[in-house]
Amino acid sequence: MNNIITQMLAKYEIKNVDDEINALKEIIQEIVLSGLSRGSFFDVAAFYGGTALRIFHHLDRFSEDLDFALIEANSDFQLSTYFPYIEKELKAYGLNLEVSTKEKINESNITSVVVRGDTLEHILKFFPNRENNQYNHLLKKIKIKFEVDINPPSGANYEYKYKLLPSPHQIRIYDMSSLFAGKIHAILCRNWKIRVKGRDLYDYVFFLANHTSVNLELIKNKLIASNYIDPNSSFDILVLKKLLIAKFSMIDYKEAKEDVLPFIKDSQSLNLWSQDFFCNITEYLH
Repeated sequence: MNNIITQMLAKYEIKNVDDEINALKEIIQEIVLSGLSRGSFFDVAAFYGGTALRIFHHLDRFSEDLDFALIEANSDFQLSTYFPYIEKELKAYGLNLEVSTKEKINESNITSVVVRGDTLEHILKFFPNRENNQYNHLLKKIKIKFEVDINPPSGANYEYKYKLLPSPHQIRIYDMSSLFAGKIHAILCRNWKIRVKGRDLYDYVFFLANHTSVNLELIKNKLIASNYIDPNSSFDILVLKKLLIAKFSMIDYKEAKEDVLPFIKDSQSLNLWSQDFFCNITEYLH
């Protein structure tokens, strides 16, 4: 097996098949990021979201998707320009994966791409000492989705981060206060009736535990863009707290816990989850 892949796998504690799949997905994510960096993608875009938190700020949960936003709005942006760099990087590490644009169902500012390939083929490549019969249930393709917001609200702040594996590269990323703004926007604006996203709540606790301040300019602009607040209404940290407390009264916490369980190691951390818990910790928001 590729020595670089071996190095990347060394940081994981692999106990079962789920751990293997999560490690595989995360290594593919990091190789995709390296390919995008080689193609100068981060000259025009920045990385944000749960996976950015996981890779660069040690969030202790796995994350499925890669989220990016352009630095300046560009309706003519073509993500396919960067496909050759991604594909070349994946092939360099022996990964047989296809990169394709996800067709839009509705008109939006989000351009989506899917990287996919045969799960069993890659599991056996990463973990060659396993017996094939352990993976009879792995019939579906492994899938990594990434999205680019081509017309993001203004107000984000950025920093540059560096990774040494799979090879040294540089990535532009939202700073922590801007990442927090993006997470709060997800909590307030995601359609929770369709799917309760406990991962958003888990990350919210992570930000508060790390004493992260929220980028108020960015969250305000995001909420205006989503028609969640009126552009002319007053907005400050107290207003934001009230909006969050109202949202926390509407969440099914049993479903929220079930959503995040496959992505974390310690389920004990969810025992306190309730409306009262989230409303109380929101007092620490600043």
